[in-house]
Amino acid sequence: MSQDFNQPTVPQPAGNSQPPRKNTVVYWVIIGILLIACIFLFVQKNKVVTEKETAEEQLVTSDSSRKAIEGDYNASLARLDQLVSKNAQMDSTINSKTGEIAKLKEQINGILHDSRANASDLKKARDLIAKLNATTKSYEERIAELEGENKDLTGKNEVLAQERDSTVTQNIALKKVGSVLHASNIRMTPIHLKNGGKKETTTEHARRTDMLRIVFDIDENRIVDNGTKQVQLKITGPDGVVFSDPAFGSGTLKTADGATVNYTLIKDIALQTGVPVKDVTVDWHQISDYKKGAYNIEIYNEGYKIGSGSVTLKK
Repeated sequence: MSQDFNQPTVPQPAGNSQPPRKNTVVYWVIIGILLIACIFLFVQKNKVVTEKETAEEQLVTSDSSRKAIEGDYNASLARLDQLVSKNAQMDSTINSKTGEIAKLKEQINGILHDSRANASDLKKARDLIAKLNATTKSYEERIAELEGENKDLTGKNEVLAQERDSTVTQNIALKKVGSVLHASNIRMTPIHLKNGGKKETTTEHARRTDMLRIVFDIDENRIVDNGTKQVQLKITGPDGVVFSDPAFGSGTLKTADGATVNYTLIKDIALQTGVPVKDVTVDWHQISDYKKGAYNIEIYNEGYKIGSGSVTLKK
């Protein structure tokens, strides 16, 4: 005999369902990661902006310092130009390639022309310029001794007092002295002409010399204005007589100290501020025969002797 038992029905959980709490945790983890990433990116962006602004500030400061140093350096070079204009004997000392001033200028130029120069390098340039100024001052004192400027201190003080009373006049005078040209690398070459002057050869003998060729350089000058300036050339023969020919513009000039000097030739030279002029050439054709002995050349500008040279002819 079979019996039917009514069994109670128990609900069964779904096989793939996940607790809602676990999904919520996953979401919060993802949100946290995104939040951290955003904060990191924000901080990095601010860091890049700050570094860029700092670099720009440093660049502006460095550029300003470089310009100030270049101004001081140009002022120092102008003082050196004035020394050469005031006393031509200082030329060999100042422009010597192995001298102290040449080494200082080389170091300073190296720093100022280095686009990667930092604040430490610019400070070194300032120290070198200070040393250059100190050396220049010692040369100025030496010139003062050579010229005997200390013999009459009272008179000099009166002149200085008058110059202090007129700053404009003083500046004009300084610019005029500083703008005096300086000649270097002066050569005088005897030339023998062949084939009616179509062919030229150099010679050492007076009897074969048909003309003298003077070649020289005009050094850079940072004060002179653009334009044309005149230089006077004085050629003296073995007998000490200055060559003169009105057809070549011979004449006389007044030197800075008031003396009168006869000159042989005039040469116009086109100039640009701070740019040297190489191989300025002037030929002297003499009507009479050349003689054996030494021929001297002196070059003048603004009443100052700015260079000299010589050549000796054999018989």
